[in-house]
Amino acid sequence: MVSDVYFPRVNGVSTSIRTMAKALVALGHRVTLVAPDYGDAQHVFDAEFGPRFEVIRLPARTIFFDPEDRLVRGDATRQAFAHLAGRCWNVVHVHTPFRAHRLGVRVARDGGVPVVETYHTYFEEYVAHYLPWLPGGMLRFIARRLSRSLCSEVDRLIVPTKEMTEVLLRYGIETPAVVLPTGIDLDEFLGGDGAAFRARHGIAADQPVVATVSRLAIEKNIGFLIEVVQRLVRDFPGLRFVIAGEGPDARRLRRKAAEAGLSGNVLFLGNLDRRTTLLDCYRAADAFLFASPTETQGLVLTEAMALGVPIVSTAVMGTATVLRDAHSALVAPEDTEVFAAAVARLLRDAGLRATLAAAGPRDAQAWSNERLMQRLLAVYGAPAPSDTRTAPESIA
Repeated sequence: MVSDVYFPRVNGVSTSIRTMAKALVALGHRVTLVAPDYGDAQHVFDAEFGPRFEVIRLPARTIFFDPEDRLVRGDATRQAFAHLAGRCWNVVHVHTPFRAHRLGVRVARDGGVPVVETYHTYFEEYVAHYLPWLPGGMLRFIARRLSRSLCSEVDRLIVPTKEMTEVLLRYGIETPAVVLPTGIDLDEFLGGDGAAFRARHGIAADQPVVATVSRLAIEKNIGFLIEVVQRLVRDFPGLRFVIAGEGPDARRLRRKAAEAGLSGNVLFLGNLDRRTTLLDCYRAADAFLFASPTETQGLVLTEAMALGVPIVSTAVMGTATVLRDAHSALVAPEDTEVFAAAVARLLRDAGLRATLAAAGPRDAQAWSNERLMQRLLAVYGAPAPSDTRTAPESIA
């Protein structure tokens, strides 16, 4: 696997790669991941799944308009190719369209093996947020054109949802694509102590709590959720809105909350540990809120489901797929009054909360990584898990 991002950088792509790698290793495959070097904080992730999971970190520099991310240095990419080209691979899986894409395609072509790429991100809707000094129409045109060019260089595309497939078809992309969402490891979402979380943050047991888990970026639409909370505190003055995550929009969001008079209602907690405090955060919430219009999937929705947290969300792009047959969520449009009314209904009705909470783990079963892994192996052209004795040894 090759990617321009991985933990400790927290986002959906990192989570997707980790989930896939863990499952592949558990099935007896060897996985090598090539990713940027982030410094000392990464070692725990690199050794996470034992000797069958190898992480090669490449020297990288920060990106001026998005300092959380890294751009692998060109000379490091060339050196990595010299190292990787001398090894035997069965398939190369590319996860991002930047230098990782170039490296992955080159390694695959040199070795005569298939190259698969996952189209994780709806770039057409993202680029204008990060390069606001350039015309939005021009940026979207460039994003579509680059998508066509890059996708034409791979043998197979993995797309998380049908909605994203339709976007690529509108682009004129003809590369064979399979809809294959990222699953979640349900065993990782069995714990969590909501009462302990509330106690740590001085929140009473009977205080209403809503939460979101997200990268703090403008395209995630957390500003809209702050407006929803501003409306809700008229009826629920003790309401707490917990925001777990970090990102380039954090300063603006903190200022927005303060200017709305919500400093005592909104808690910005940064990134939480996925094994402990993040689970506690989910469990502490009476409702999980989400309103991003650009998700190709929306993994946090499936995580909330697995933990039995009732959801109030918009249903756009990938989130529409996740919520289509779900019984654990109330779907509301991006309208402050209507969305707030849905949340208020949930907060007032303990019976409704219990019904949605009970449905969540059942809904999450549809997104079990165990169910989806055989389909990923079919895309790779690898034997099914029942025949791991002859399974390919290496996936880059």
